[in-house]
Amino acid sequence: MAKSVFYSFYYDQDYWRVQQIINMGAVEGQPILNAQDWEEVKRKGKAAIEEWIHTQMSYKSAVVVLIGAETASRPWVQHEIAHAWDNRKPLVGVRIHGLADSNGYTASQGENPFSKVSLNGGGTVGDHVPVFTPSGNNSQMVYADIKSNLSSWVDSAFKRG
Repeated sequence: MAKSVFYSFYYDQDYWRVQQIINMGAVEGQPILNAQDWEEVKRKGKAAIEEWIHTQMSYKSAVVVLIGAETASRPWVQHEIAHAWDNRKPLVGVRIHGLADSNGYTASQGENPFSKVSLNGGGTVGDHVPVFTPSGNNSQMVYADIKSNLSSWVDSAFKRG
């Protein structure tokens, strides 16, 4: 049975890379809005964005943060991580900077976005959540590694008791 996950990522920079991962079919994710639909949700304001995120995440078995070069600095990614943590959703990170974008370019490795989300008792979500860096010297090898391992990486997501 396919795992059903919520993908968290920086839309503007990593949409193309995320589409590659969705097309692998290794796990099932939420529908990824096209640019026009995403702009429509954003026009409705912060509450509408939060509602979309919370609704999409609510019935998923885990949250997978797809980490590109600038993912850690994105406020909505940080919101999604905090919401998943607070709602005890299993969390895992996968670096996607090694996948080529629509122009054939890869990106630099970004910071760990989990380390940007502080916990009330001290520390960060990054102290608990695993982040996987696919191996490979080119986009095709990185793609193959993600496709081969994504399901097992989701299985190893951090689960709060």
